[in-house]
Amino acid sequence: MASGPSDENVEQTKRQIRDLVNQVTEMAKSDVDASEFYPSVLQRVVSALAAPGGAIWLLDGESGLRLAHHIDISPNLIDARNEEAMQHGRLLGRLIQNGKAELVPPMSGSAETGEANPTKYLLVTSPLVSPKGPVGLLEVFQRGQTPPEAQRGYLRFVEHMAKLIGDWIKGHTLQEVSTRQELWQQSDQFARLVHDNLDLRDTAFTIANEGRRLIDCDRVSVAVLKGGKAKVIAISGQDSIENRSNNVQALGSLATRVINSGEPLWYDGSTEDLPPQLEEAIEDYVDLSHGRTVTVLPIRQPERKLEGDILAERNETNEARVRQEIIGALIVEQIETQLSRETLEGRVDLVYEHAARALSNSMSHSNIMFMPLWRFLDRFLWMFRGSALPKTLSILGLIGAAILSLFIIPMDFDLQGNGKLKPTVERQVFAHADGEVEQVFIKHGDEVVEGQPLVKLKNNELEQQIQTTRGQYKQSLQQAYELKRQLNNSTSLTESDRIRLQQDYNQAEQEAVNRNAELTLLVERQAKLQRLSPIKGLITTWDVEKVLNARPVVTGQVLMTVADPSGDWEVEVLMPEKRMRYLDWGFANRAKKDEQGEEYLDVEIILMTAPEHKHYGRLYKSGIGERAELDPEDGAVIRLRCKPTDDALLEISRRPGARVMADVKCGKRSVAFVCFYEVIEWIRANLLF
Repeated sequence: MASGPSDENVEQTKRQIRDLVNQVTEMAKSDVDASEFYPSVLQRVVSALAAPGGAIWLLDGESGLRLAHHIDISPNLIDARNEEAMQHGRLLGRLIQNGKAELVPPMSGSAETGEANPTKYLLVTSPLVSPKGPVGLLEVFQRGQTPPEAQRGYLRFVEHMAKLIGDWIKGHTLQEVSTRQELWQQSDQFARLVHDNLDLRDTAFTIANEGRRLIDCDRVSVAVLKGGKAKVIAISGQDSIENRSNNVQALGSLATRVINSGEPLWYDGSTEDLPPQLEEAIEDYVDLSHGRTVTVLPIRQPERKLEGDILAERNETNEARVRQEIIGALIVEQIETQLSRETLEGRVDLVYEHAARALSNSMSHSNIMFMPLWRFLDRFLWMFRGSALPKTLSILGLIGAAILSLFIIPMDFDLQGNGKLKPTVERQVFAHADGEVEQVFIKHGDEVVEGQPLVKLKNNELEQQIQTTRGQYKQSLQQAYELKRQLNNSTSLTESDRIRLQQDYNQAEQEAVNRNAELTLLVERQAKLQRLSPIKGLITTWDVEKVLNARPVVTGQVLMTVADPSGDWEVEVLMPEKRMRYLDWGFANRAKKDEQGEEYLDVEIILMTAPEHKHYGRLYKSGIGERAELDPEDGAVIRLRCKPTDDALLEISRRPGARVMADVKCGKRSVAFVCFYEVIEWIRANLLF
């Protein structure tokens, strides 16, 4: 009965160890980082063996052994200058070379070889082996008073753990080799692309976009120094730069200040060690871009070397770089990615070296005098080299023949203008007095006769003047009547009183005559408030009753238009004033004469509602307006009245105001003149004047 709990504890311990082994096995198969793998595995091994501590040592080609991770190791074993650390290091070197798991008793060693275990613990060790040989050692510090059987169990467990760690190292090494190879391939591609073009803007965009892929960051920008200020000319992922945006301006200000300082800026969220001018600029930019880390490197003019390779140039000291002129800045940002500072520095340095040389070459190339002209000539002259010469000469011959034909082949020279179809007899009805429309008697499309009332206006002020004047007239009459009566009963008046009364009577009588004349004029004005049709015809003003009803009008305002559709019709064309010189040329050189000997030019007319049909008319000199008018659509125009000669035009449409387009036939001119005369006029007016 007493052995039951002990057996249960043993089984529980075995299960825990199996679970631990399974966990380590899973970790060894994963791609977890070394900074996470070594501490996790060592902690599990030390916990499983209930050991005071442990360590994982790795071979370093430069300094021998490197401590990857440890738990509670004595400081004497870490200090490379300590004698115990030297003895312990020689012991570990022999154990790694032996290539098998071993137990090293506490406080043991050999004076001949200088190796020893200077600790009070039993060292349970097993080398870490990769396909190329030993790469390190797993060391566990165990109490020395444990039984031999337990020690052998510790050794087997540590050996098994070392094998799992070695498997992870193997996979991790292959992954590192693959990553490094991929990085070098990307670097080689970046170098080829960035040096492939000498155009400054194309080079900058290549640096930004390809550099972002190589660094594996979120954004890379390139700025160049112009006039003492940094100008951002390329941002990864953007085809164009909006220089007025807040982000670009803040980035340019930050780059300018970093360039002025002459030192690289590595911002990781803290501004404690930054100068005030850089602190302000980086905070302004980060507030807009929300970057976690921002790196700004001044791009310096690379030193020109006649000898040496690129590796030697990459390793040049910072003191040598300071001597070179700054030509721009490389800005690297991390917004979502989180590369370590060490990884970021290595990749940024690789991009920086190629970017500096490519940008310097592009700027030198772009600064050559008349470079755009030379580049154009180089692209143009390839057509005159080698096998392309016959084809070029043939094409140039065809082009020359085509150009020559433009000046030889005649073409109809037409002057085009917009217009409308309307009756020849057309009158506008004006307001003869200020007032308000009281009543509209007609509507759009009504037929009216001459003298028919069209609209009635009212003028309250005029009515008040009439009433006032009528009252003044009556008052003058009454006053004259009273004075006349007094004169008739003048037997008791003196001669002087009679003369005074006679003068007052004459004045009152004249006042009455004046008031009567004024009243007559006001009544005539009131009569004109009712407007009558000036001719027999048709109301052509659209929606006239709604437009005029209760509307205030002023003297001279057009109220409506009356046209006689039963008579002759004409096409009114608005010809731009700038074309009138060519119209005069047409009359002088290509005019025809009718039966009466009057000169005219033919006109082609199309209705906008039926453009598939052409109609014809004539433009006489008498139909050309004498003054220019300003049209809202066509600008300064001259009105032309064309007489239709095609009855089909009036059969299709007899709607006054129908929109038309007219071509006045001015004879024939060369194709070049017809196609480009307006361009030539524009050049003369806007460029040569």
